[in-house]
Amino acid sequence: MAEAIRITDLAHPVLTEIQQMGIDYGEARATNLSVDAVLEAAVDATGLSDFGPDDFEERLELQLTEMDEDPERTGLGRLVMFGDCTRYARNRLRINELLKAHPEILEIPIEKPVIVVGLPRSGTTHLVNLLAADQRFRSMPLWESLEPVSDPTEVIGANGIDPRWTRSQKSWEAMQAGAPLIAAMHPMAPDHVHEENELMAPDFSNYNIEWVARAPAWRDYYLDHDQTSHYAYMKTVLQILQWYQPRDRWVLKCPQHLEQLGPLMTTFPDATIVMTHRDPVAVVQSTITMLAYGARAAYRSVDPVWYLDYWTDRIGRLLDASLRDRELLPTGRTVDVLFDDYMADEMGTLKRVYDVAGIELTDEARGQIAAYQAAHPRGGAGQVMYDLRSDFATTPEAVRSRYLEYMTTYPVRIEVT
Repeated sequence: MAEAIRITDLAHPVLTEIQQMGIDYGEARATNLSVDAVLEAAVDATGLSDFGPDDFEERLELQLTEMDEDPERTGLGRLVMFGDCTRYARNRLRINELLKAHPEILEIPIEKPVIVVGLPRSGTTHLVNLLAADQRFRSMPLWESLEPVSDPTEVIGANGIDPRWTRSQKSWEAMQAGAPLIAAMHPMAPDHVHEENELMAPDFSNYNIEWVARAPAWRDYYLDHDQTSHYAYMKTVLQILQWYQPRDRWVLKCPQHLEQLGPLMTTFPDATIVMTHRDPVAVVQSTITMLAYGARAAYRSVDPVWYLDYWTDRIGRLLDASLRDRELLPTGRTVDVLFDDYMADEMGTLKRVYDVAGIELTDEARGQIAAYQAAHPRGGAGQVMYDLRSDFATTPEAVRSRYLEYMTTYPVRIEVT
């Protein structure tokens, strides 16, 4: 049985020695959160200077300014933000350089992908990893998403390990040391299949920043702007990954797609869509507990109620958009997956997906999936116990009132009472 984990210091963290060292390190550094500083660092690191179209600078400036003007953001939080944006800018430079050298990449087809769409914390990650265990699929591990184009000055080691994998592994080890319960809530190991909206980050337009920062101004900007061009950018990076390592079919997943079904289907008109459904209250309590726990290093005060209010609404916006745009999903190529049904019969759920996608679920594929299941048992890193009443001063009923239309549309079981 998985170890039960109860986080009792969400509002007033009791910091570990490593966490305190990280915060002290960040406070001792002056981090320049400006567009010029980020781009100069990327140019210095790569020796490249052509970022392509410069419209991204407006989006980058908005993201940086919101962090720069937040007095609650710690020095470590500022440093992490600078590091992430610099990595995205480096990736943009290398993507642009590779496409100039190999314009034929833009002609590579991305055909009939299987795309998992659903609320965060609703089983999408486990489902996409099960599908990706079938080696006929092309999927994107975390290490590859973080640096989709390799540094041409680096070479694969004698052990066959890509330096990008090694960097991702070191980051995962640092995360486990600095936030040891993350492994139980959201594994970030290098080979874990990651979300493709990471590939929009070099174009500085996705909702990822909301997961690592308090960014309502960015949320409003992002939701007010058509994301189709950024989905096209993401597809271009997928073409690059396909060029590196070809497969016939991709398997992808991202909760962001719930509110971007139009851009998604414009970009991948022949996709099979797998939409997961779960009690939104279970999603909210898991999400806000994870984010409040992670905030102890990035913010001077955690303020759990801020996360409750923001993410109760944010999950509602995702669901509202998915209901509004449901008619955009392809008839005959959409699979609805109820969380309880999936948990009770993983292989049966996969069989439904394969049937709709027109792919044979072979004995070999079943064996590969079973091997993944055996190596990744549920709750292997422990099971975090959630408590909305104690930790966030609210009730499940109060949170659920935001989602009545969704709850009447899909027969999800109420999990949190």
